[in-house]
Amino acid sequence: MNSADNPVVVSVDQYLESNLENVDASEERAVRLARETGFSEDDCYQLGYAVREALVNAIVHGNRYSANKRVHFKLSRTSESIHVLIEDEGNGFLPGDQADPLAQENLLSQSGRGIMIIRAFVDEFVIEKTASGGTRVAMKKTLPPGT
Repeated sequence: MNSADNPVVVSVDQYLESNLENVDASEERAVRLARETGFSEDDCYQLGYAVREALVNAIVHGNRYSANKRVHFKLSRTSESIHVLIEDEGNGFLPGDQADPLAQENLLSQSGRGIMIIRAFVDEFVIEKTASGGTRVAMKKTLPPGT
């Protein structure tokens, strides 16, 4: 996927406490990196929102705010794309485990639409269980051609 002409540069690789106070700074890092890479303001917003949703899901639903669990947050880029990796230490989650957010009975629910929004805002999205039982989310946002 990446050649010597387009190396991956890791900008952030850290473990966050399971505390929502960590979300804003991580979202800002993603937005700043997207701007530096040449993304439009709309694309920067979309990437930031996707990062926010994934981190909140990892902290709230994955780690359940546990002080004993951390969230791995990795942010990297090439000259053409931003890559995000978020892993929690929870019990694992797959999208098929979630109720349809567009079903009539879920339309007024206060939660349940995050994954749908993330999918709409990034170009590639993978969610899987980790070997240790948590959940790994990988996202990629690619610069539009000619940018």
